[in-house]
Amino acid sequence: MSARLLVAGVGNIFLADDAFGPEVIRALDQRPLPPEVRVGDFGIRGMDLAYALLDGYDTAVLVDAAVRGHEPGTLSLIEPDLPDRATVGAPPEAHGMDPAKVLALAAHLGDEPLPRVLVLACEPELRAPAGEDIAPGVSATVREAVGRAVAALHAMVPVLLTDPAATPPLSRPDESPALSPPGCRAP
Repeated sequence: MSARLLVAGVGNIFLADDAFGPEVIRALDQRPLPPEVRVGDFGIRGMDLAYALLDGYDTAVLVDAAVRGHEPGTLSLIEPDLPDRATVGAPPEAHGMDPAKVLALAAHLGDEPLPRVLVLACEPELRAPAGEDIAPGVSATVREAVGRAVAALHAMVPVLLTDPAATPPLSRPDESPALSPPGCRAP
């Protein structure tokens, strides 16, 4: 029996490279994942993602831009520490898309443990200037990383469907085989 898997793009399409997650989900229209994988663009709808995380998935892969101190376009695979219901205090903000807050909200709302969560992250190059509400368009560097992220998902998904606890590879052998260390550099 195949594991239940959610691939969720997150990010704001109006804030430059923060649109990485939604761009990857859009690119998957051209190279779809297997039909047993739920693929969704959650954008900045944190409440929707929190409820989706409670829908009985074995693993959820969040696709997002994340500042980690690498060169722009670097992909990293991260496995964050998940909050549990016992350690969550007051419910966090229900609107917005801070992934840590969304995970805390899901833990607060659910009776069961959260699924394993992995984050396929891309180091952004362009961010909206302070005080700006709109900075449309992703950088060329991050746009190139979208294709590599799609390839990475196609390598990761079969592994996770077979074994949700496995450490999935990224798209090329020279990219990080382990979770959460420096990440993988664009060629």
